[in-house]
Amino acid sequence: MHTRVLIADDHKLVVEGLAKIIEGECDLIGVVTNGREVVASAIERKPDVVLLDIAMPLLNGLEAARQIKREDPNIKIIFVTMQLSRDYVREAFQAGASGYVLKQAAASELIMAIREVQEGRTFVSPMISDRYLGHKLPPGKNPIKLFSCLTSRQREVLQLVAEGKPAKEIAQELFISVKTVEFHKKHLLEELNLRNTAELIRYAVENGWVSS
Repeated sequence: MHTRVLIADDHKLVVEGLAKIIEGECDLIGVVTNGREVVASAIERKPDVVLLDIAMPLLNGLEAARQIKREDPNIKIIFVTMQLSRDYVREAFQAGASGYVLKQAAASELIMAIREVQEGRTFVSPMISDRYLGHKLPPGKNPIKLFSCLTSRQREVLQLVAEGKPAKEIAQELFISVKTVEFHKKHLLEELNLRNTAELIRYAVENGWVSS
């Protein structure tokens, strides 16, 4: 049987390219364009593999991966992304990924990654392993680690604030009160040592937690 694949990316050209690469090797069972959709679709459709970008609207790919793996540990996740930093790679695997493929890579890498993760192994683009993995970062130079110390709810609020959504809309999206949203924003500022919402948004944008 062909591997059943769900693609999650908010760029149409990327989706079309990924679909073309995997045709003949895999069965494409769906395409979604934001992080919340990929969680819901993965839980409902039970794909063998999810091809997932990191920067996704509404819920970033790393948080989506955590939620998918929490609901169904058997689903394999391969990040297909522009993010080259070793911090993103490390965080991706901590979130439950089995593979990490750069969008700059050859098509053959994606097929190899799908085969490897289906065999229970992991895959990282050679460009990553050659240049980044195993290099120790200086203390205090790891923003992804700081981000990962936040709670799941704080990460959700951070992304929606960074996308410019007002507190009332965030509250409706997350099914919480406006007061609770403001509570989380206050603690985010404290945790990240930031002064205001503008700095919070800049932090999220600079570290790639919102879709461009």
